[in-house]
Amino acid sequence: MSHPLNVVGVSGSPTHPSRTTVLVDEVTRAYAEASGGIARTIRLAPLLPELGAGPFRNSLSPTVTEALEAVENADILVVGSPAYRATYTGLFKLFFDHVGQYALVDKPVVLTATGGSDRHALLVEHQMRPLFGFFQSLTLPLGIYAAESDFEDYAIRSQDLRDRIDTAVARTLPLVRSDDSVSRLAEPEFARPDAF
Repeated sequence: MSHPLNVVGVSGSPTHPSRTTVLVDEVTRAYAEASGGIARTIRLAPLLPELGAGPFRNSLSPTVTEALEAVENADILVVGSPAYRATYTGLFKLFFDHVGQYALVDKPVVLTATGGSDRHALLVEHQMRPLFGFFQSLTLPLGIYAAESDFEDYAIRSQDLRDRIDTAVARTLPLVRSDDSVSRLAEPEFARPDAF
């Protein structure tokens, strides 16, 4: 790519401070630093009142619309949610309900999640990966899960977690840098709502 990679993180935590936000921010910055790219993390918690303002995208505020467009225009997307009732938060789902159905086709997506213990680790594989499969995204093979014990005072204290982040970056950045992996497929004519 001729321009610096635009790495955008999305934290689906409804609280602040948030271990999920810390993790998403750390992973987003790791990808940006390794690629010479630009990092940005979007916290969904402050957007909650505006996300609930209406059922359709055209009823949302300019702030929410700008966040949605940042996600759709990212070169790499890092997404994360805390485990709530064995899945991602409703806030996380509400935000991605407004993302264009074909806006994330072939976009590299790094999946992250946090939970109280390792028992929630399958959230990445059983809940998050299918969601981004719907979007036809390129979910990167190595998801990153962190338990409460990996943090201290909302800072990462686990070297094992840091090593997992480094491994994910090292294994996937060569794929992301490939022009083929970041090119967008044209939206099929039959799939557009106005085609009927």
